Amino acid sequence: MTEEKSWAGIDVSGSELVVGIYPSREGKKFSYESAGIEGLLEFLGAVKPELIVVESTGGIEKRVAAELHNAGLPVCVVNPRQTHDFAKSLGVLAKTDGIDAVILARYAEAVKPPVRRMANEEEQVVKELIARRRQLIDMLIQEKNRLKRAEGRIKTDIAKHIKWLEKRIEDLDDELCDAVAASQLWTAQDGILRSVPGVGKVLSATLIADLPELGRLNRKEIAALAGVAPFNRDSGAFRGRRVIWGGRGGVRRALYMSVVAGIRVNPVLQAFYKKLRAGGKQPKVAITACMRKLLVILNTMVKNGQEWNAGTLKQCSIQA
Repeated sequence: MTEEKSWAGIDVSGSELVVGIYPSREGKKFSYESAGIEGLLEFLGAVKPELIVVESTGGIEKRVAAELHNAGLPVCVVNPRQTHDFAKSLGVLAKTDGIDAVILARYAEAVKPPVRRMANEEEQVVKELIARRRQLIDMLIQEKNRLKRAEGRIKTDIAKHIKWLEKRIEDLDDELCDAVAASQLWTAQDGILRSVPGVGKVLSATLIADLPELGRLNRKEIAALAGVAPFNRDSGAFRGRRVIWGGRGGVRRALYMSVVAGIRVNPVLQAFYKKLRAGGKQPKVAITACMRKLLVILNTMVKNGQEWNAGTLKQCSIQA
């Protein structure tokens, strides 16, 4: 008799792991500590689910995902927005940890998201540095906005904080360069990426850490993964404007900043941007198109192991 397949979902909190199994709807709780994780691994090892889905919850899920991966269990960390929409589509309105865990298991069975390679220690260091840099940039923007309205001692205090933030961001940039330089493979890829006019150390490090699929997918797949692929919004006779959706927000933000600089110094992006604007495209639409073009160029260069040159330029321009 064929053994029935099963799927698992884990609802993660700071102190507890709630496991749901589908289709049996079996549930179990474990403490989020060493003994509890050992029990979780033993339980799931006995169940042998086809796939285990865990929601991304601001980093809390990292340890359990790594433990499952190291134990050889098929685990996938997914965007909570997708699983919440899935629950709504099922008409599930109640919300408890046990229900959420079963919903994640049903999501695993219905959607079957791909199991992705887990970040190694070096990649995790770069990811954390990039995340911290984004936080400091946000703080810097907020403080600069406050400075415009501040007076007296408060204005002086804010100015000092701005100076500290700017120095700390510079230090983080140096730390990113050191982290990338620690890997021979990354150093080679960094050299390819940064040979493109407009691509700096921040975008290069972001792509290396947050988009390891670069150079392994085709142009449509890599654009969709980064969230710069336009999707149709048509229904019947209605033809809506195409919009970008989903993808990896950190990669998209880094691409945006690079393209804003690139349309001034990169001849390909500059010409493409001017062509789109002359054709009536709005600035944001033109910039988004340039983001996709730049990503496709970088994807082709990494795939071919080629730095920026006339031959690469011609090939990538055709493909983009």
